[in-house]
Amino acid sequence: MRDALEALEFYRIRQALADRASTFMGQEAALAIAPKASLEEALAQQAIVAEALAYPYRLGGIRDIRAPLAAAREGKRLEGMELLNIAHTLEAATALKHELLEVGERLSALAARIGEHTLYRRRVAEILDFDGSVKDSASPRLAQIRKRLGPLREQIQQRLYSIMDRAGSAIQERYITLRRERYVIPVKASLQHQVPGIVLDQSDSGVTVFLEPSSVVPLNNQLYSLRLEEEAEIARILFELTDLLAQDPELDGTLWALTELDLARAAAALAEDWKLSKPRFNTEGTYHLEQVWHPLIPGAVANDLELSQSPRLLLLTGPNMGGKTALLKTLGLAVLMAQSGLYVAAKAANLAFPDKVFVDIGDEQSLEASLSTFAAHLIRLKEVLAEATPRSLVLIDELGSGTDPEEGAALSQAFLEALLERGARGLITTHLSPLKAFAQETPGVHNASMRFDLERLAPTYQLEVGTPGRSYALAIARRLGFPEALNARAEALLGPEGGRVERLLAALEAERDSLRQRLVEAEQLQAQVRREREELRARLHELEQNRELLLEEARREAEALVREAQERLRQVRLRGKSEGQGKALQELLQLRGRYHKAPKPQPSSPGVVAGATVRVPEYNAQARVLEVRGGEALVQMGSVKMSLPLSSLQAVEPPKTSSGGMRVRSNFEAELNLRGMTVDEALLAIDDFLTEAKSLGETPLRLLHGKGTGALRNAIREALRRDKRVETFHDAVPYEGGHGVTVVHLRK
Repeated sequence: MRDALEALEFYRIRQALADRASTFMGQEAALAIAPKASLEEALAQQAIVAEALAYPYRLGGIRDIRAPLAAAREGKRLEGMELLNIAHTLEAATALKHELLEVGERLSALAARIGEHTLYRRRVAEILDFDGSVKDSASPRLAQIRKRLGPLREQIQQRLYSIMDRAGSAIQERYITLRRERYVIPVKASLQHQVPGIVLDQSDSGVTVFLEPSSVVPLNNQLYSLRLEEEAEIARILFELTDLLAQDPELDGTLWALTELDLARAAAALAEDWKLSKPRFNTEGTYHLEQVWHPLIPGAVANDLELSQSPRLLLLTGPNMGGKTALLKTLGLAVLMAQSGLYVAAKAANLAFPDKVFVDIGDEQSLEASLSTFAAHLIRLKEVLAEATPRSLVLIDELGSGTDPEEGAALSQAFLEALLERGARGLITTHLSPLKAFAQETPGVHNASMRFDLERLAPTYQLEVGTPGRSYALAIARRLGFPEALNARAEALLGPEGGRVERLLAALEAERDSLRQRLVEAEQLQAQVRREREELRARLHELEQNRELLLEEARREAEALVREAQERLRQVRLRGKSEGQGKALQELLQLRGRYHKAPKPQPSSPGVVAGATVRVPEYNAQARVLEVRGGEALVQMGSVKMSLPLSSLQAVEPPKTSSGGMRVRSNFEAELNLRGMTVDEALLAIDDFLTEAKSLGETPLRLLHGKGTGALRNAIREALRRDKRVETFHDAVPYEGGHGVTVVHLRK
């Protein structure tokens, strides 16, 4: 069986993953990623990717240290820069560890596998300089050697400069250099006899020789000896540091954790870049993919795809280049990516975890076995039948191709029947028309096709489940202006049955398009109704909130007014003024009536007219009706007057009238004492007083306000000027109160 990973081009997924890795270790892991052996492993990897998506960490400063580590474990000595780079990598790894220890369950577990490598990192810091060289302080012996080397070098250089100064014209240039690890000076070859010494090298032109003066030879020998001692000590120190690295027991765990963290971050980056989604797995063996697309095809069309109890097998037919093979690969890649712990190219995916994915795509010949395409095809189908189980996924492209269509169809149907018996699920593409009828009549098998736009003569790459595909050969011929006589002859050659099937498919496709259009319109209408309903709900909610706010404001206002009236009553009681007490009681009762929840309106009792005596059940008292205004009546209970709804009053006796039908005047006091009141209290009392007098036809009236500062008198007169019920007013005559009393005449 051809390897599914190769057939589905899974290597391209691996490469895309590797491109997003930060380390060589992560890249190698990405290029080797494959479906997990179990569902639990896939879910574990998927969970790590999910956490890496939620927390986008970075792997900065991480080098691939596997090769030098292997060399160290083989007993080879590492150079200072190698040891330093390893230390830097371990420092970066430790920093990443502490960053991730509190991030997510899976990431923190991975981070915990990273070691601290404290001893190695500390020794490197003590021994190596920033450039990888060994510090003088690395050991006492090295410090002693280098302490001797410095003065010796200085002594050699001073002697060489002195020799050059004495040699004069024999010196080519005045500088000191090294040849064979020994200090030399440049001397003209023609004058080298003037400077005793040993020639160690010469220039390419032969004009200059590099000469070690005889007097410097002992010093150079001494310097060389010290250098050998220095190199030996450095080698010993580096061996010691290399061995410390090789013996670190935490290194393997660190490298493994770094690789896994890099792979997870690469998978998260791939999911972000390609807008992949997290797949779910089921144990029913079914495949449900919503808006799945081929991740490697730019601008690929998304489709919904399902393999369940019905259909277990989806038979995909239709014209070439219509997207059948791409859809088959789309399903295969989604399953392989999910099994590998990666996200998938779908809006949503609920997948089985197959025990094996069988793939037969393409028409390559088996050159090794010298087999034809059809023979190779049959061998693959044989492998499927031998190994497939109810948990297997079968993906076959061009079933029955490469041989006589009639025989190919018969063999293909037999294969599909056997596949159904084994309980496997699969997506099969074919061009064989007889298989369409088989799929239509067989439970567990559904027809499907890729839509084709006859107007544009191009495939739409949209999957249509339930409808077999058409070749569109005759339709395309007519569309391209092929001679109609030839089209008619072709239909005749097809026979009545062949033409009828094509016509039925065409009619079915037209009806389907019509239904789809109606469905789109219905969905649009439903969406509009849903939007309008939501808008109405929002408006009602807003109105309800406003109503609650208004009611709350009214309640607060009422409570404030009641408290104010109660405070007035309390103050008046404390002062012991009966007039003020009555006024405060009047305000309190009016407020209570105003803000008390009114009962449902009831028809008023007959006889509730001005002058009548009524019963007020709310206060369990009787009152006299002073005036009727619309649906309310102004009544007086004792010294208190208030407005009450007519529906809350019950007539006790009919109003008394004279023999001439005129209303009998009540015992109305035409004088109102306002002394001691505030301006507000006096104006309220006057308003009620005028209302009662007007209803009884009483005029003139006397308002006793006193003289005092004149403020109360002026406020009362200003109010009387604006009152339309008042005809005129003036001071009382001197012997009846003068300026302390205002006489008011009401309009008739």
